[in-house]
Amino acid sequence: MTIALEHPRQAAAASGHPGIRRWLWATAFLVFVMIVVGGATRLTGSGLSITEWRPVTGALPPLTDAAWALEFDKYRASPQYQLLNAGMALADFKFIYWWEWGHRQLGRFIGLFYLAGFFVVALRRLLPWRQVAVLFGMGLLLGLQGTIGWIMVASGLEPGMVAVAPVKLTLHLTFAGLFFASVIAFATWLTPLRRLEARQGGAGARFLLLMLFVQIALGGLVAGSKAGFTFNTWPLMDGALMPPPSTLFAGTPFWENFVDNVALVQFNHRIGAYLLLALALWHLAGLRRVAPGSGGAKRATAITGLVLAQSALGIVTLLLVVPLWAGLAHQALGFAVLAMGVVHLTRTEQGLRPESA
Repeated sequence: MTIALEHPRQAAAASGHPGIRRWLWATAFLVFVMIVVGGATRLTGSGLSITEWRPVTGALPPLTDAAWALEFDKYRASPQYQLLNAGMALADFKFIYWWEWGHRQLGRFIGLFYLAGFFVVALRRLLPWRQVAVLFGMGLLLGLQGTIGWIMVASGLEPGMVAVAPVKLTLHLTFAGLFFASVIAFATWLTPLRRLEARQGGAGARFLLLMLFVQIALGGLVAGSKAGFTFNTWPLMDGALMPPPSTLFAGTPFWENFVDNVALVQFNHRIGAYLLLALALWHLAGLRRVAPGSGGAKRATAITGLVLAQSALGIVTLLLVVPLWAGLAHQALGFAVLAMGVVHLTRTEQGLRPESA
């Protein structure tokens, strides 16, 4: 029996382009910060403070008293101000404005940073054209994410709305996760393997990553519907492990309960957490059985620990009725788990496969 390297071109590319790896890891870090800032923007109620989408001229904030008065007048014409924040002082408006402006500004910077790196890679032909095409597709995904962000904001400016639509917030968060994961995967793929290992647990790693995305989406629905501010007990919800169907499916039409009914939205997120933890433990047990001491088993151990910590933090966040620090920590740790899941799957696919001589 012999051991053959499955991806020799990957190893060769990785050894020659440390600059590309640094650019991708820096992009991933910026996106992670962006996700945390976005969470703070949501939790401080700042996301609808800027009522226009001006990709270029919007980079400049108000610089004079007259400019501030104009921006404030635009916000006072919005449903959120009229229905929720009537009488808000200019100083309070500036607080929420700076959060949203900072969020958008960071998004612009990430776009320019990624675009600059892509042009260097493409024009200097630092990677094969297929890999450059993948990077181009990732850039399109980033642009689409920005567009979804504005569609999300626009949904909160509709008559009668005081917040963005939960489904659109979930799309915004999920697409951020997709771009984040693609950058992590590409950077990991270019990073040389530290040691040879058998490829084991590929199916489990793929299923685990899929479940991580599902749980993030369910968390987006919780955030969008503000379901975390209700049923603030654990492990019971309103005195029961599972609320009655009359509570879970109180709304009409039936499907809207899955995005707008706070009871069902929170219940689904709880069940998702239990399933994710069970899957992580099952995956870990399988790798320890067939490949104890391997890199895959160590990564699975780390993922299981992170999922357990994230579950505990989620419970704390719920019991404390979502204070800002806990809400941000919960969102940040969730994406840290996602990053680890992406690294785990990428490394599993890059590993060495035993082949018959």
